[in-house]
Amino acid sequence: MKHPALKMYDYHIWANEVIMDRLKELPEDIFHKEIQSGFSSVSEVFAHIYITDNTWFEVVTGKSMEQAMISSNEQREQLIRKNLDEMKEIYQGLSEKFKTFINNEEDIDKLLLVDNPYAGKLETSISETILHIATHGAYHRGNIATMLRQVGHTSVMQDYGLYLYHAK
Repeated sequence: MKHPALKMYDYHIWANEVIMDRLKELPEDIFHKEIQSGFSSVSEVFAHIYITDNTWFEVVTGKSMEQAMISSNEQREQLIRKNLDEMKEIYQGLSEKFKTFINNEEDIDKLLLVDNPYAGKLETSISETILHIATHGAYHRGNIATMLRQVGHTSVMQDYGLYLYHAK
């Protein structure tokens, strides 16, 4: 049986693709349109999700949290300016690297010591980190759904239960 954390990572990839595909159906300017919300644009939300995913990828593959945060945040301004197709390609690249790492890791429940410069030390595991990535992404895809409603568009269902039907 597949580890539940790996299934959640597959869900995270699927849900990102589903909402990006929905955005491709909408007017092109929606991706960068300024919207009064927790983030100023959908592209900023996707940049934030990507930066977080990439930071955690770098942590589980050996970088310190501080190093990972610095290198991931350096990409922020470039990511915000990307168009939707470019962002989708960047996400796919990171997802492939992450899946390769996960598939080659013998024990995804092994413990890591993460020293977050803002939150302190945390003993966690690769599998818990993957769960964090998936739930963090779900939270912010919810932000995107709200932003789309604010500008008169509907989002798309991308919850875990629906994913299970698609993953059969």
